[in-house]
Amino acid sequence: MDKFSFLNAAHTAYFAELYDQYLQYPDSVEPSWRAFFQGFDFGMENASNGQAVFEHPQNGDAVEIPEPVIKEFQVVKLIEGYRTRGHLFTRTNPVRERRKYSPTLDIQNFGLEESDLDTTFNAGEILGIGPSTLKQIIVHLQKVYCDSIGIEYMYIRKPEEIQWIQNKLNINENQPKFDAEQKKHILKKLNEAVSFENFLHTKYVGQKRFSLEGGESLIPALDALIEKAADLGVKDFVMGMAHRGRLSTLTNIFGKSAKDIFSEFDGKDYEQDIFDGDVKYHLGWTSCRKTDHGKEININIAPNPSHLETVGAVVEGIARGKQDRHYKNNIQNVLPIIVHGDAAISGQGLVYEIVQMAQLDGYKTGGTVHIVVNNQVGFTTNYLDGRSSTYCTDVAKVTLSPVLHVNADDAEAVVHAVLFALDFRMTFGRDVFIDLLGYRKYGHNEGDEPRFTQPKLYKAISSHKNPRDIYAEKLKEQGIIGEDHVAKLEEEYKAKLEENLEDSRKEETTRITPFMQDEWEGFEHVDETRMMEDVDTTVPMEMLTEVADVITKLPEDKKFLRKIQKLIDQRHKMFFESNSLDWAMAELLAYGTLLKEGYFVRMSGQDVERGTFSHRHAVVKVEDSEEEVVLLNHIKGSEGDFQIYNSLLSEYGVVGFDYGYAMASPKSLTIWEAQFGDFSNGAQIMIDQYISAAEDKWKLQNGLVMLLPHGYEGQGAEHSSARMERYLQLCAKDNMFVADVTTPANMFHLLRRQMKVNYRKPLIVFTPKSLLRHPKVVSTKEEFANGTFQPLLDDETASVEKVTSLVFCTGKFYYDLLERREEENREDVALVRIEQLFPLPTEQIKKVMEKYTNADDIVWAQEEPRNMGAYSHLLLHFEESKNFRVCSRKFYGSPAAGSSVRFKKRHERVIASVFDKSSDSPL
Repeated sequence: MDKFSFLNAAHTAYFAELYDQYLQYPDSVEPSWRAFFQGFDFGMENASNGQAVFEHPQNGDAVEIPEPVIKEFQVVKLIEGYRTRGHLFTRTNPVRERRKYSPTLDIQNFGLEESDLDTTFNAGEILGIGPSTLKQIIVHLQKVYCDSIGIEYMYIRKPEEIQWIQNKLNINENQPKFDAEQKKHILKKLNEAVSFENFLHTKYVGQKRFSLEGGESLIPALDALIEKAADLGVKDFVMGMAHRGRLSTLTNIFGKSAKDIFSEFDGKDYEQDIFDGDVKYHLGWTSCRKTDHGKEININIAPNPSHLETVGAVVEGIARGKQDRHYKNNIQNVLPIIVHGDAAISGQGLVYEIVQMAQLDGYKTGGTVHIVVNNQVGFTTNYLDGRSSTYCTDVAKVTLSPVLHVNADDAEAVVHAVLFALDFRMTFGRDVFIDLLGYRKYGHNEGDEPRFTQPKLYKAISSHKNPRDIYAEKLKEQGIIGEDHVAKLEEEYKAKLEENLEDSRKEETTRITPFMQDEWEGFEHVDETRMMEDVDTTVPMEMLTEVADVITKLPEDKKFLRKIQKLIDQRHKMFFESNSLDWAMAELLAYGTLLKEGYFVRMSGQDVERGTFSHRHAVVKVEDSEEEVVLLNHIKGSEGDFQIYNSLLSEYGVVGFDYGYAMASPKSLTIWEAQFGDFSNGAQIMIDQYISAAEDKWKLQNGLVMLLPHGYEGQGAEHSSARMERYLQLCAKDNMFVADVTTPANMFHLLRRQMKVNYRKPLIVFTPKSLLRHPKVVSTKEEFANGTFQPLLDDETASVEKVTSLVFCTGKFYYDLLERREEENREDVALVRIEQLFPLPTEQIKKVMEKYTNADDIVWAQEEPRNMGAYSHLLLHFEESKNFRVCSRKFYGSPAAGSSVRFKKRHERVIASVFDKSSDSPL
């Protein structure tokens, strides 16, 4: 026992600090002390008389801890309890009692008694308040952890982040400290939020507006966030939010004219015929704002569909696009802000996908500020029925991000929390979440009756003061404002709104303002006529040769796998000897020539670096070190850069991200590739709400390319069809390109066309699998250099006068039919490939039909079942197709059979039917 007699004499503050360090980061404590504390904890857990006597776990010595040290350790345990569980006992719910949790933070649960309250403990030094009585320590902890802000952070594994947070919390005991002018400004923004909603409520009775009432403190919070971030160097803000409170945010933060919003409420037609528009609370907005300190900043709120959380992925992509193009050396100059709903953030799986992107090389954006407008109810569903987790924000713990829960009625606490979150983001480049706990004054929309489903809650809400009036009373008590201050604010603000309303009613139409027009200067909106025009995608042979030379030679000073070396050598021979280029060379040469011309290329998706079918090898690894070599980035004089990233196993989130990236970077060829085309339906919401419809709804152009491996290879239902019928069903007028090309040269020119036009449309490409190495799927370098994209490929080998069967097809099936024709030596059959399915080259199809004058059998052949593939699309867009003889599998619910034997039988029968005119029924 003598060995530890110093415990009686040494300063207890040292032990308290060391024990605190042990509780937070056990591995950071010297091993003998760690063993000592482990023994102490064990001894206290098993002590029956309050004395800690234990056997030292390393040497077996008996250790007796003096009572003052024991008490210090118990106070440290109490501090630790507040840090880890204080958020459960806050005053953060403005309209109802919190759920009860046990054990509580009562001192008895930490081995302390009422008699200890006036005892001074050195453990106070851990909190930065010096030696203090237990009563003072508890008051401090209550203010820091259990007032209007509750914070979760002790699960973070980086000591420097925890220490930073604790130091920050101890400033002013985590209490706001604003001067009189700052407080008046908060009140002004609160008044704008309250008055705007009141104005709409009286002028547009019963109309949906998804009001912010109950969460009005979001407006001063966003205002403070943007102002302070600008002072810290942020130049670009990209925000996403759903409909709740969006109109108030557009007006009071983004500066959108209330006149325009009133025009949208009045339901006027749009000024431009080409756009269908959208409801007012889905529209995007971009503006240049001058902060109170005179800084010019760009702020963007992305357009969003009703599919909650979808916009979050788009926002992250926009932010990354801006960072890559404009702030490569300081990505923190772009700040993503996502405003969530409580039911959505906990219920929508997309949030998890986005959170998992936060620290990945291909998707990180330097930290996002997430703000949850927490209504405590989702439409009619109580929060207890909406999630299993304690908090709606528990997804934040996936990336060990801090979470601040704040009472939305305490405006100063809300602003304080937001500024805390901003400082954390700017310091560590990581996500942070704010749970703004308020309520929803009305139902899901203003015509809904919430008392049907939450009568008790809405009884409390009906008599509850709004945050502005609560804060105004507080400022009156402090002598900061007079009795009539708020009335004057409200009168002035509503007078401006009345003026805007009067002006709006003088105009007969409303105009959709382009989102991010600063990034899209010089690009045009075009119709299907322009989309069908030929585009010059030729490349000087010298440039093509230069690119080919770079991408077909590995660095000689590095050792690569023999298979990789052989593959790259074969590519060199393809170009410089055999002049027979395959699909991979088509892709890589398209990227390389675009880079040379000053464009950027970004590709992401599952396994894209190598390629699912091991064809691309855009990234090669050094054998011993696994160093990555990207040959495309070694092209001399290249003005662009090539980025390629294997994605996380996500479709929805990654497609949304890459769509956003393409939106912010129109001079980048942005590509997402599905591992198999079938998997793209995991992103169906993005495809339906953005890719196919955004130009009509929101005046948004986007050049995202989706590569979807497609083709019936006997690999079962999930690895056969990219469900082309779904994309084709979404095609209308001029909303996107859809292609199913069959030659490397056509793929080369298709990708180049995407950048060489002065407009942007999404491009869906059904790419091959078996054709990647098919001996006939090759093109010459002359076809690359001098050719162009061909929407239709006629049968160049056919003798026109001999042809009696004219067969139209698309994609890989062409080569199956070609093989059969050669086997049977059928000169009476011509095989014509439709390479672009939308816009459909109808005039070219007609010319081909006119050319084959002896063809009395016109066939549409597809490997897909009759109810899938392109057949229904032809019926919609090509009147003459109603007279075609159709050769396909019959109607099926599943794209393909799982049995390889059954698959081959069906496939064989379809091929046979093409060459047998007597068979005209589905097989």
